[in-house]
Amino acid sequence: MKRYITNQVRQDLQKKMVFLTGPRQVGKTTLSKQLLSEYAGGQYLNYDAATHRAVIVEQSWRQSAPLLVFDEVHKMPNWKAWLKGVFDGRAQGQLILITGSARMETLRQAGESLAGRFFRLRLHPLSLREWCDTHQVEPQLALSHLLERGGFPEPALVDTDSEAQRWRIDYFSSLVREDVLEFSRLKEVNAMRVFAEMLRSRVGLPLSIASLARDLHLSPVTLNKYLDILEALFIVFVIRPWHRNIARATMQAPKVYFYDTGLVIGDEGLKFENLVACHLLKQVQWQQDTMGSATNLHYIRTKDNAEVNFCLSEGTVLTHLVECKLSDVKPHRALVRFAQEYTSVDAIQLVRECKAEADIGRIRIRDAATWLKALKI
Repeated sequence: MKRYITNQVRQDLQKKMVFLTGPRQVGKTTLSKQLLSEYAGGQYLNYDAATHRAVIVEQSWRQSAPLLVFDEVHKMPNWKAWLKGVFDGRAQGQLILITGSARMETLRQAGESLAGRFFRLRLHPLSLREWCDTHQVEPQLALSHLLERGGFPEPALVDTDSEAQRWRIDYFSSLVREDVLEFSRLKEVNAMRVFAEMLRSRVGLPLSIASLARDLHLSPVTLNKYLDILEALFIVFVIRPWHRNIARATMQAPKVYFYDTGLVIGDEGLKFENLVACHLLKQVQWQQDTMGSATNLHYIRTKDNAEVNFCLSEGTVLTHLVECKLSDVKPHRALVRFAQEYTSVDAIQLVRECKAEADIGRIRIRDAATWLKALKI
């Protein structure tokens, strides 16, 4: 299966190192090995594998390898300085791809050690476009399948729902049990697991950290740290309310969504909202990574609780309003209100079961499957 990001990785490798990050089992290794097949003599090395780790530490890989793929190398002490030396001392024309299943936030504060030496790209779960293109199915069928299975390749591709569910149970428990130890202490794993389980039934709701902290008998500071870890491991992502003043937006209640829609506990409406959130985030981060765009994903809400599920911004300018509905084609009241207030925005109501698309005033009623499939991801 060719992923939406493959050509961009191929192009960027000709210019700099590429850092490819994303959730565990989202397809980074598969993509890397597909690229390696194009470079005879290329080499894949995973820091988590003992035999590979020795080769990495001793730098005893084939010096003539046209492409080197280093997986999870950010777990190595002083990995940035090490990687700088590898990149600067590599053979002429040698390409380097770095992959990892945890967000490498330290790259943003990497100083000058890696400055100007890498491109960052983030790989997301499968989208409607990818599923339709690969399997030659209609968008509605793709939407139904991804709502049921989620967008991670393995559960999406297995034969039965029970196989997908077995994968999901193991995936979620192993992430919390094993990967959390990279960021936290062993005794915190159980509390982290309970917190993550609680979030599964709070998708799409403004998250009260103070209230959850009381329920778990933890401090809000600790719970915010746990949320940061779950984000860093690509288990959840957080969107904040839109506000021209970034500081004020940061202080307000966030919403949490899961990269794996299959982990959401709730009705079809919540799963549909989560799936739309995944697609919008994927589109936003694709624009950030490949075009340097200042676009961002938020939600919008007033003090009197008028709310629209999602909005997109470009810098300090609001560009899109997106509301999700299962079957209601009547324009959402808050969507109408905000569309009147922000006259330059594109106001869209995505309907899961849309019998007929329509433009009603400034509101565009659109079939969700068709609209999502049209995204460039």
